[in-house]
Amino acid sequence: MLEVAYQEALRGLAEGGIPIGAALFDAGGALLGRGHNRRVQSGDPSTHAETDAFRAAGRRRDYRSTIMVTTLSPCWYCSGLVRQFGIGSVIVGEARTFHGGHDWLAEHGVRVTVLDDARCVELMTRFVAERPELWFEDIGVADGVTR
Repeated sequence: MLEVAYQEALRGLAEGGIPIGAALFDAGGALLGRGHNRRVQSGDPSTHAETDAFRAAGRRRDYRSTIMVTTLSPCWYCSGLVRQFGIGSVIVGEARTFHGGHDWLAEHGVRVTVLDDARCVELMTRFVAERPELWFEDIGVADGVTR
């Protein structure tokens, strides 16, 4: 499942955006939707990888049995999406370059698995080094102040 999200992250990077990918699966492992961070490409600050995958999956009556797979620990915005719609599981590619809200999700009953995938770590580490201004904008510290 991580491979789908990782390929989405590479797509985002190739498009000149932030290399974060995500995918939403059902409990049996069937792909429901996939996406990547498109903030730069679309000019829409709300188009994070998880929201892109969620939107691509379409409307469902219940999300409890779904699995959100993301290459990077979800930010507070995307963690809120997981809680709001009751997504039952989150698989995180890595949380070294950014430690988002996955602990909070686990504290509130979401099954969280952090894989510490070397490819995901390398991709984000390289991106942060090469494009720090874009990275800091994405995580909300463009002016040096964390929100």
